[in-house]
Amino acid sequence: MFGDVLAVASTPVTTTSEVGPDELVDVWPLAVHVAWFLAGFLVTAALGWFVVEPLIGRVVRHRNQNNPTIQDALQRYVRLVVFLVAGVVGASLAGYGDALGDSALVVAAGTLAIGIAAQSVIGSLVSGLVLVLDPEFSVGDYIEWGDYEGVVRSIQLRATRIETVDGELVTVPNTQLTSDAIVRPYGRAEQRIVERVEIDYDDDVDEAVRHVAAAAAGLDSVLDSPAPSAYVDNLAEGVVVIRVHYWLERPRPGDVLDARSAFSRAVKSRLEDAGITISPAPEYDLRGRFTVDGPE
Repeated sequence: MFGDVLAVASTPVTTTSEVGPDELVDVWPLAVHVAWFLAGFLVTAALGWFVVEPLIGRVVRHRNQNNPTIQDALQRYVRLVVFLVAGVVGASLAGYGDALGDSALVVAAGTLAIGIAAQSVIGSLVSGLVLVLDPEFSVGDYIEWGDYEGVVRSIQLRATRIETVDGELVTVPNTQLTSDAIVRPYGRAEQRIVERVEIDYDDDVDEAVRHVAAAAAGLDSVLDSPAPSAYVDNLAEGVVVIRVHYWLERPRPGDVLDARSAFSRAVKSRLEDAGITISPAPEYDLRGRFTVDGPE
């Protein structure tokens, strides 16, 4: 008995790791799917990388030669879209296209992600088209929106660039311009400047109005047509407010500041020579009684 046990124990146990035909048959379909996926992905990615991206980049560089930011950003977006399209093409060639299309969860998740990500982008694009197609809003117009004002320098699909009177270039999202009120008080070729001058009640108002209008008309930068006009705007507390309008032809932001400064100096000189008080200090009529206690 012990001999049989020893014989069995001494018998070597052999294992085999060879893969037979049955195992290859089971693995082959998966290998075919992977091969088709890689083929579709690589071919689509190569076409997008070496054909589509250079063509789009050439057009963008031609239209935005001094804007490397948009060139780099567009390059990243194009590559991302190429990889996404390559993945979809590869999955379709591998036989998983129907599964992706029939999966309600995948479709819902993709739709939600695209909707959230593209909400602001689509809003900016639509607003940009509205501004571009608006005949009353054009490059070169002087506009006021909110607490800001300036000259429109460029209108793009996402944002509008406006140069302020201080010479700053401000990039304003198109959605902000289309949602807020835009004031364009100036013509396309002329920019109207509005100034206010305060004088004393005891001064001659008609004479002051003539001097204010003449001060504006005497400036070299002010247009003769339409001619400067001045009139009494308001009877405020202690002062008479005279309002004057004059026009400049397509001025730069610095020209507006120069014209306002020259007008203020001219008005001050004319009114002082005429003996008219500018912005008089307010006077108050105090009535009542007071007592003073003497020393004890």
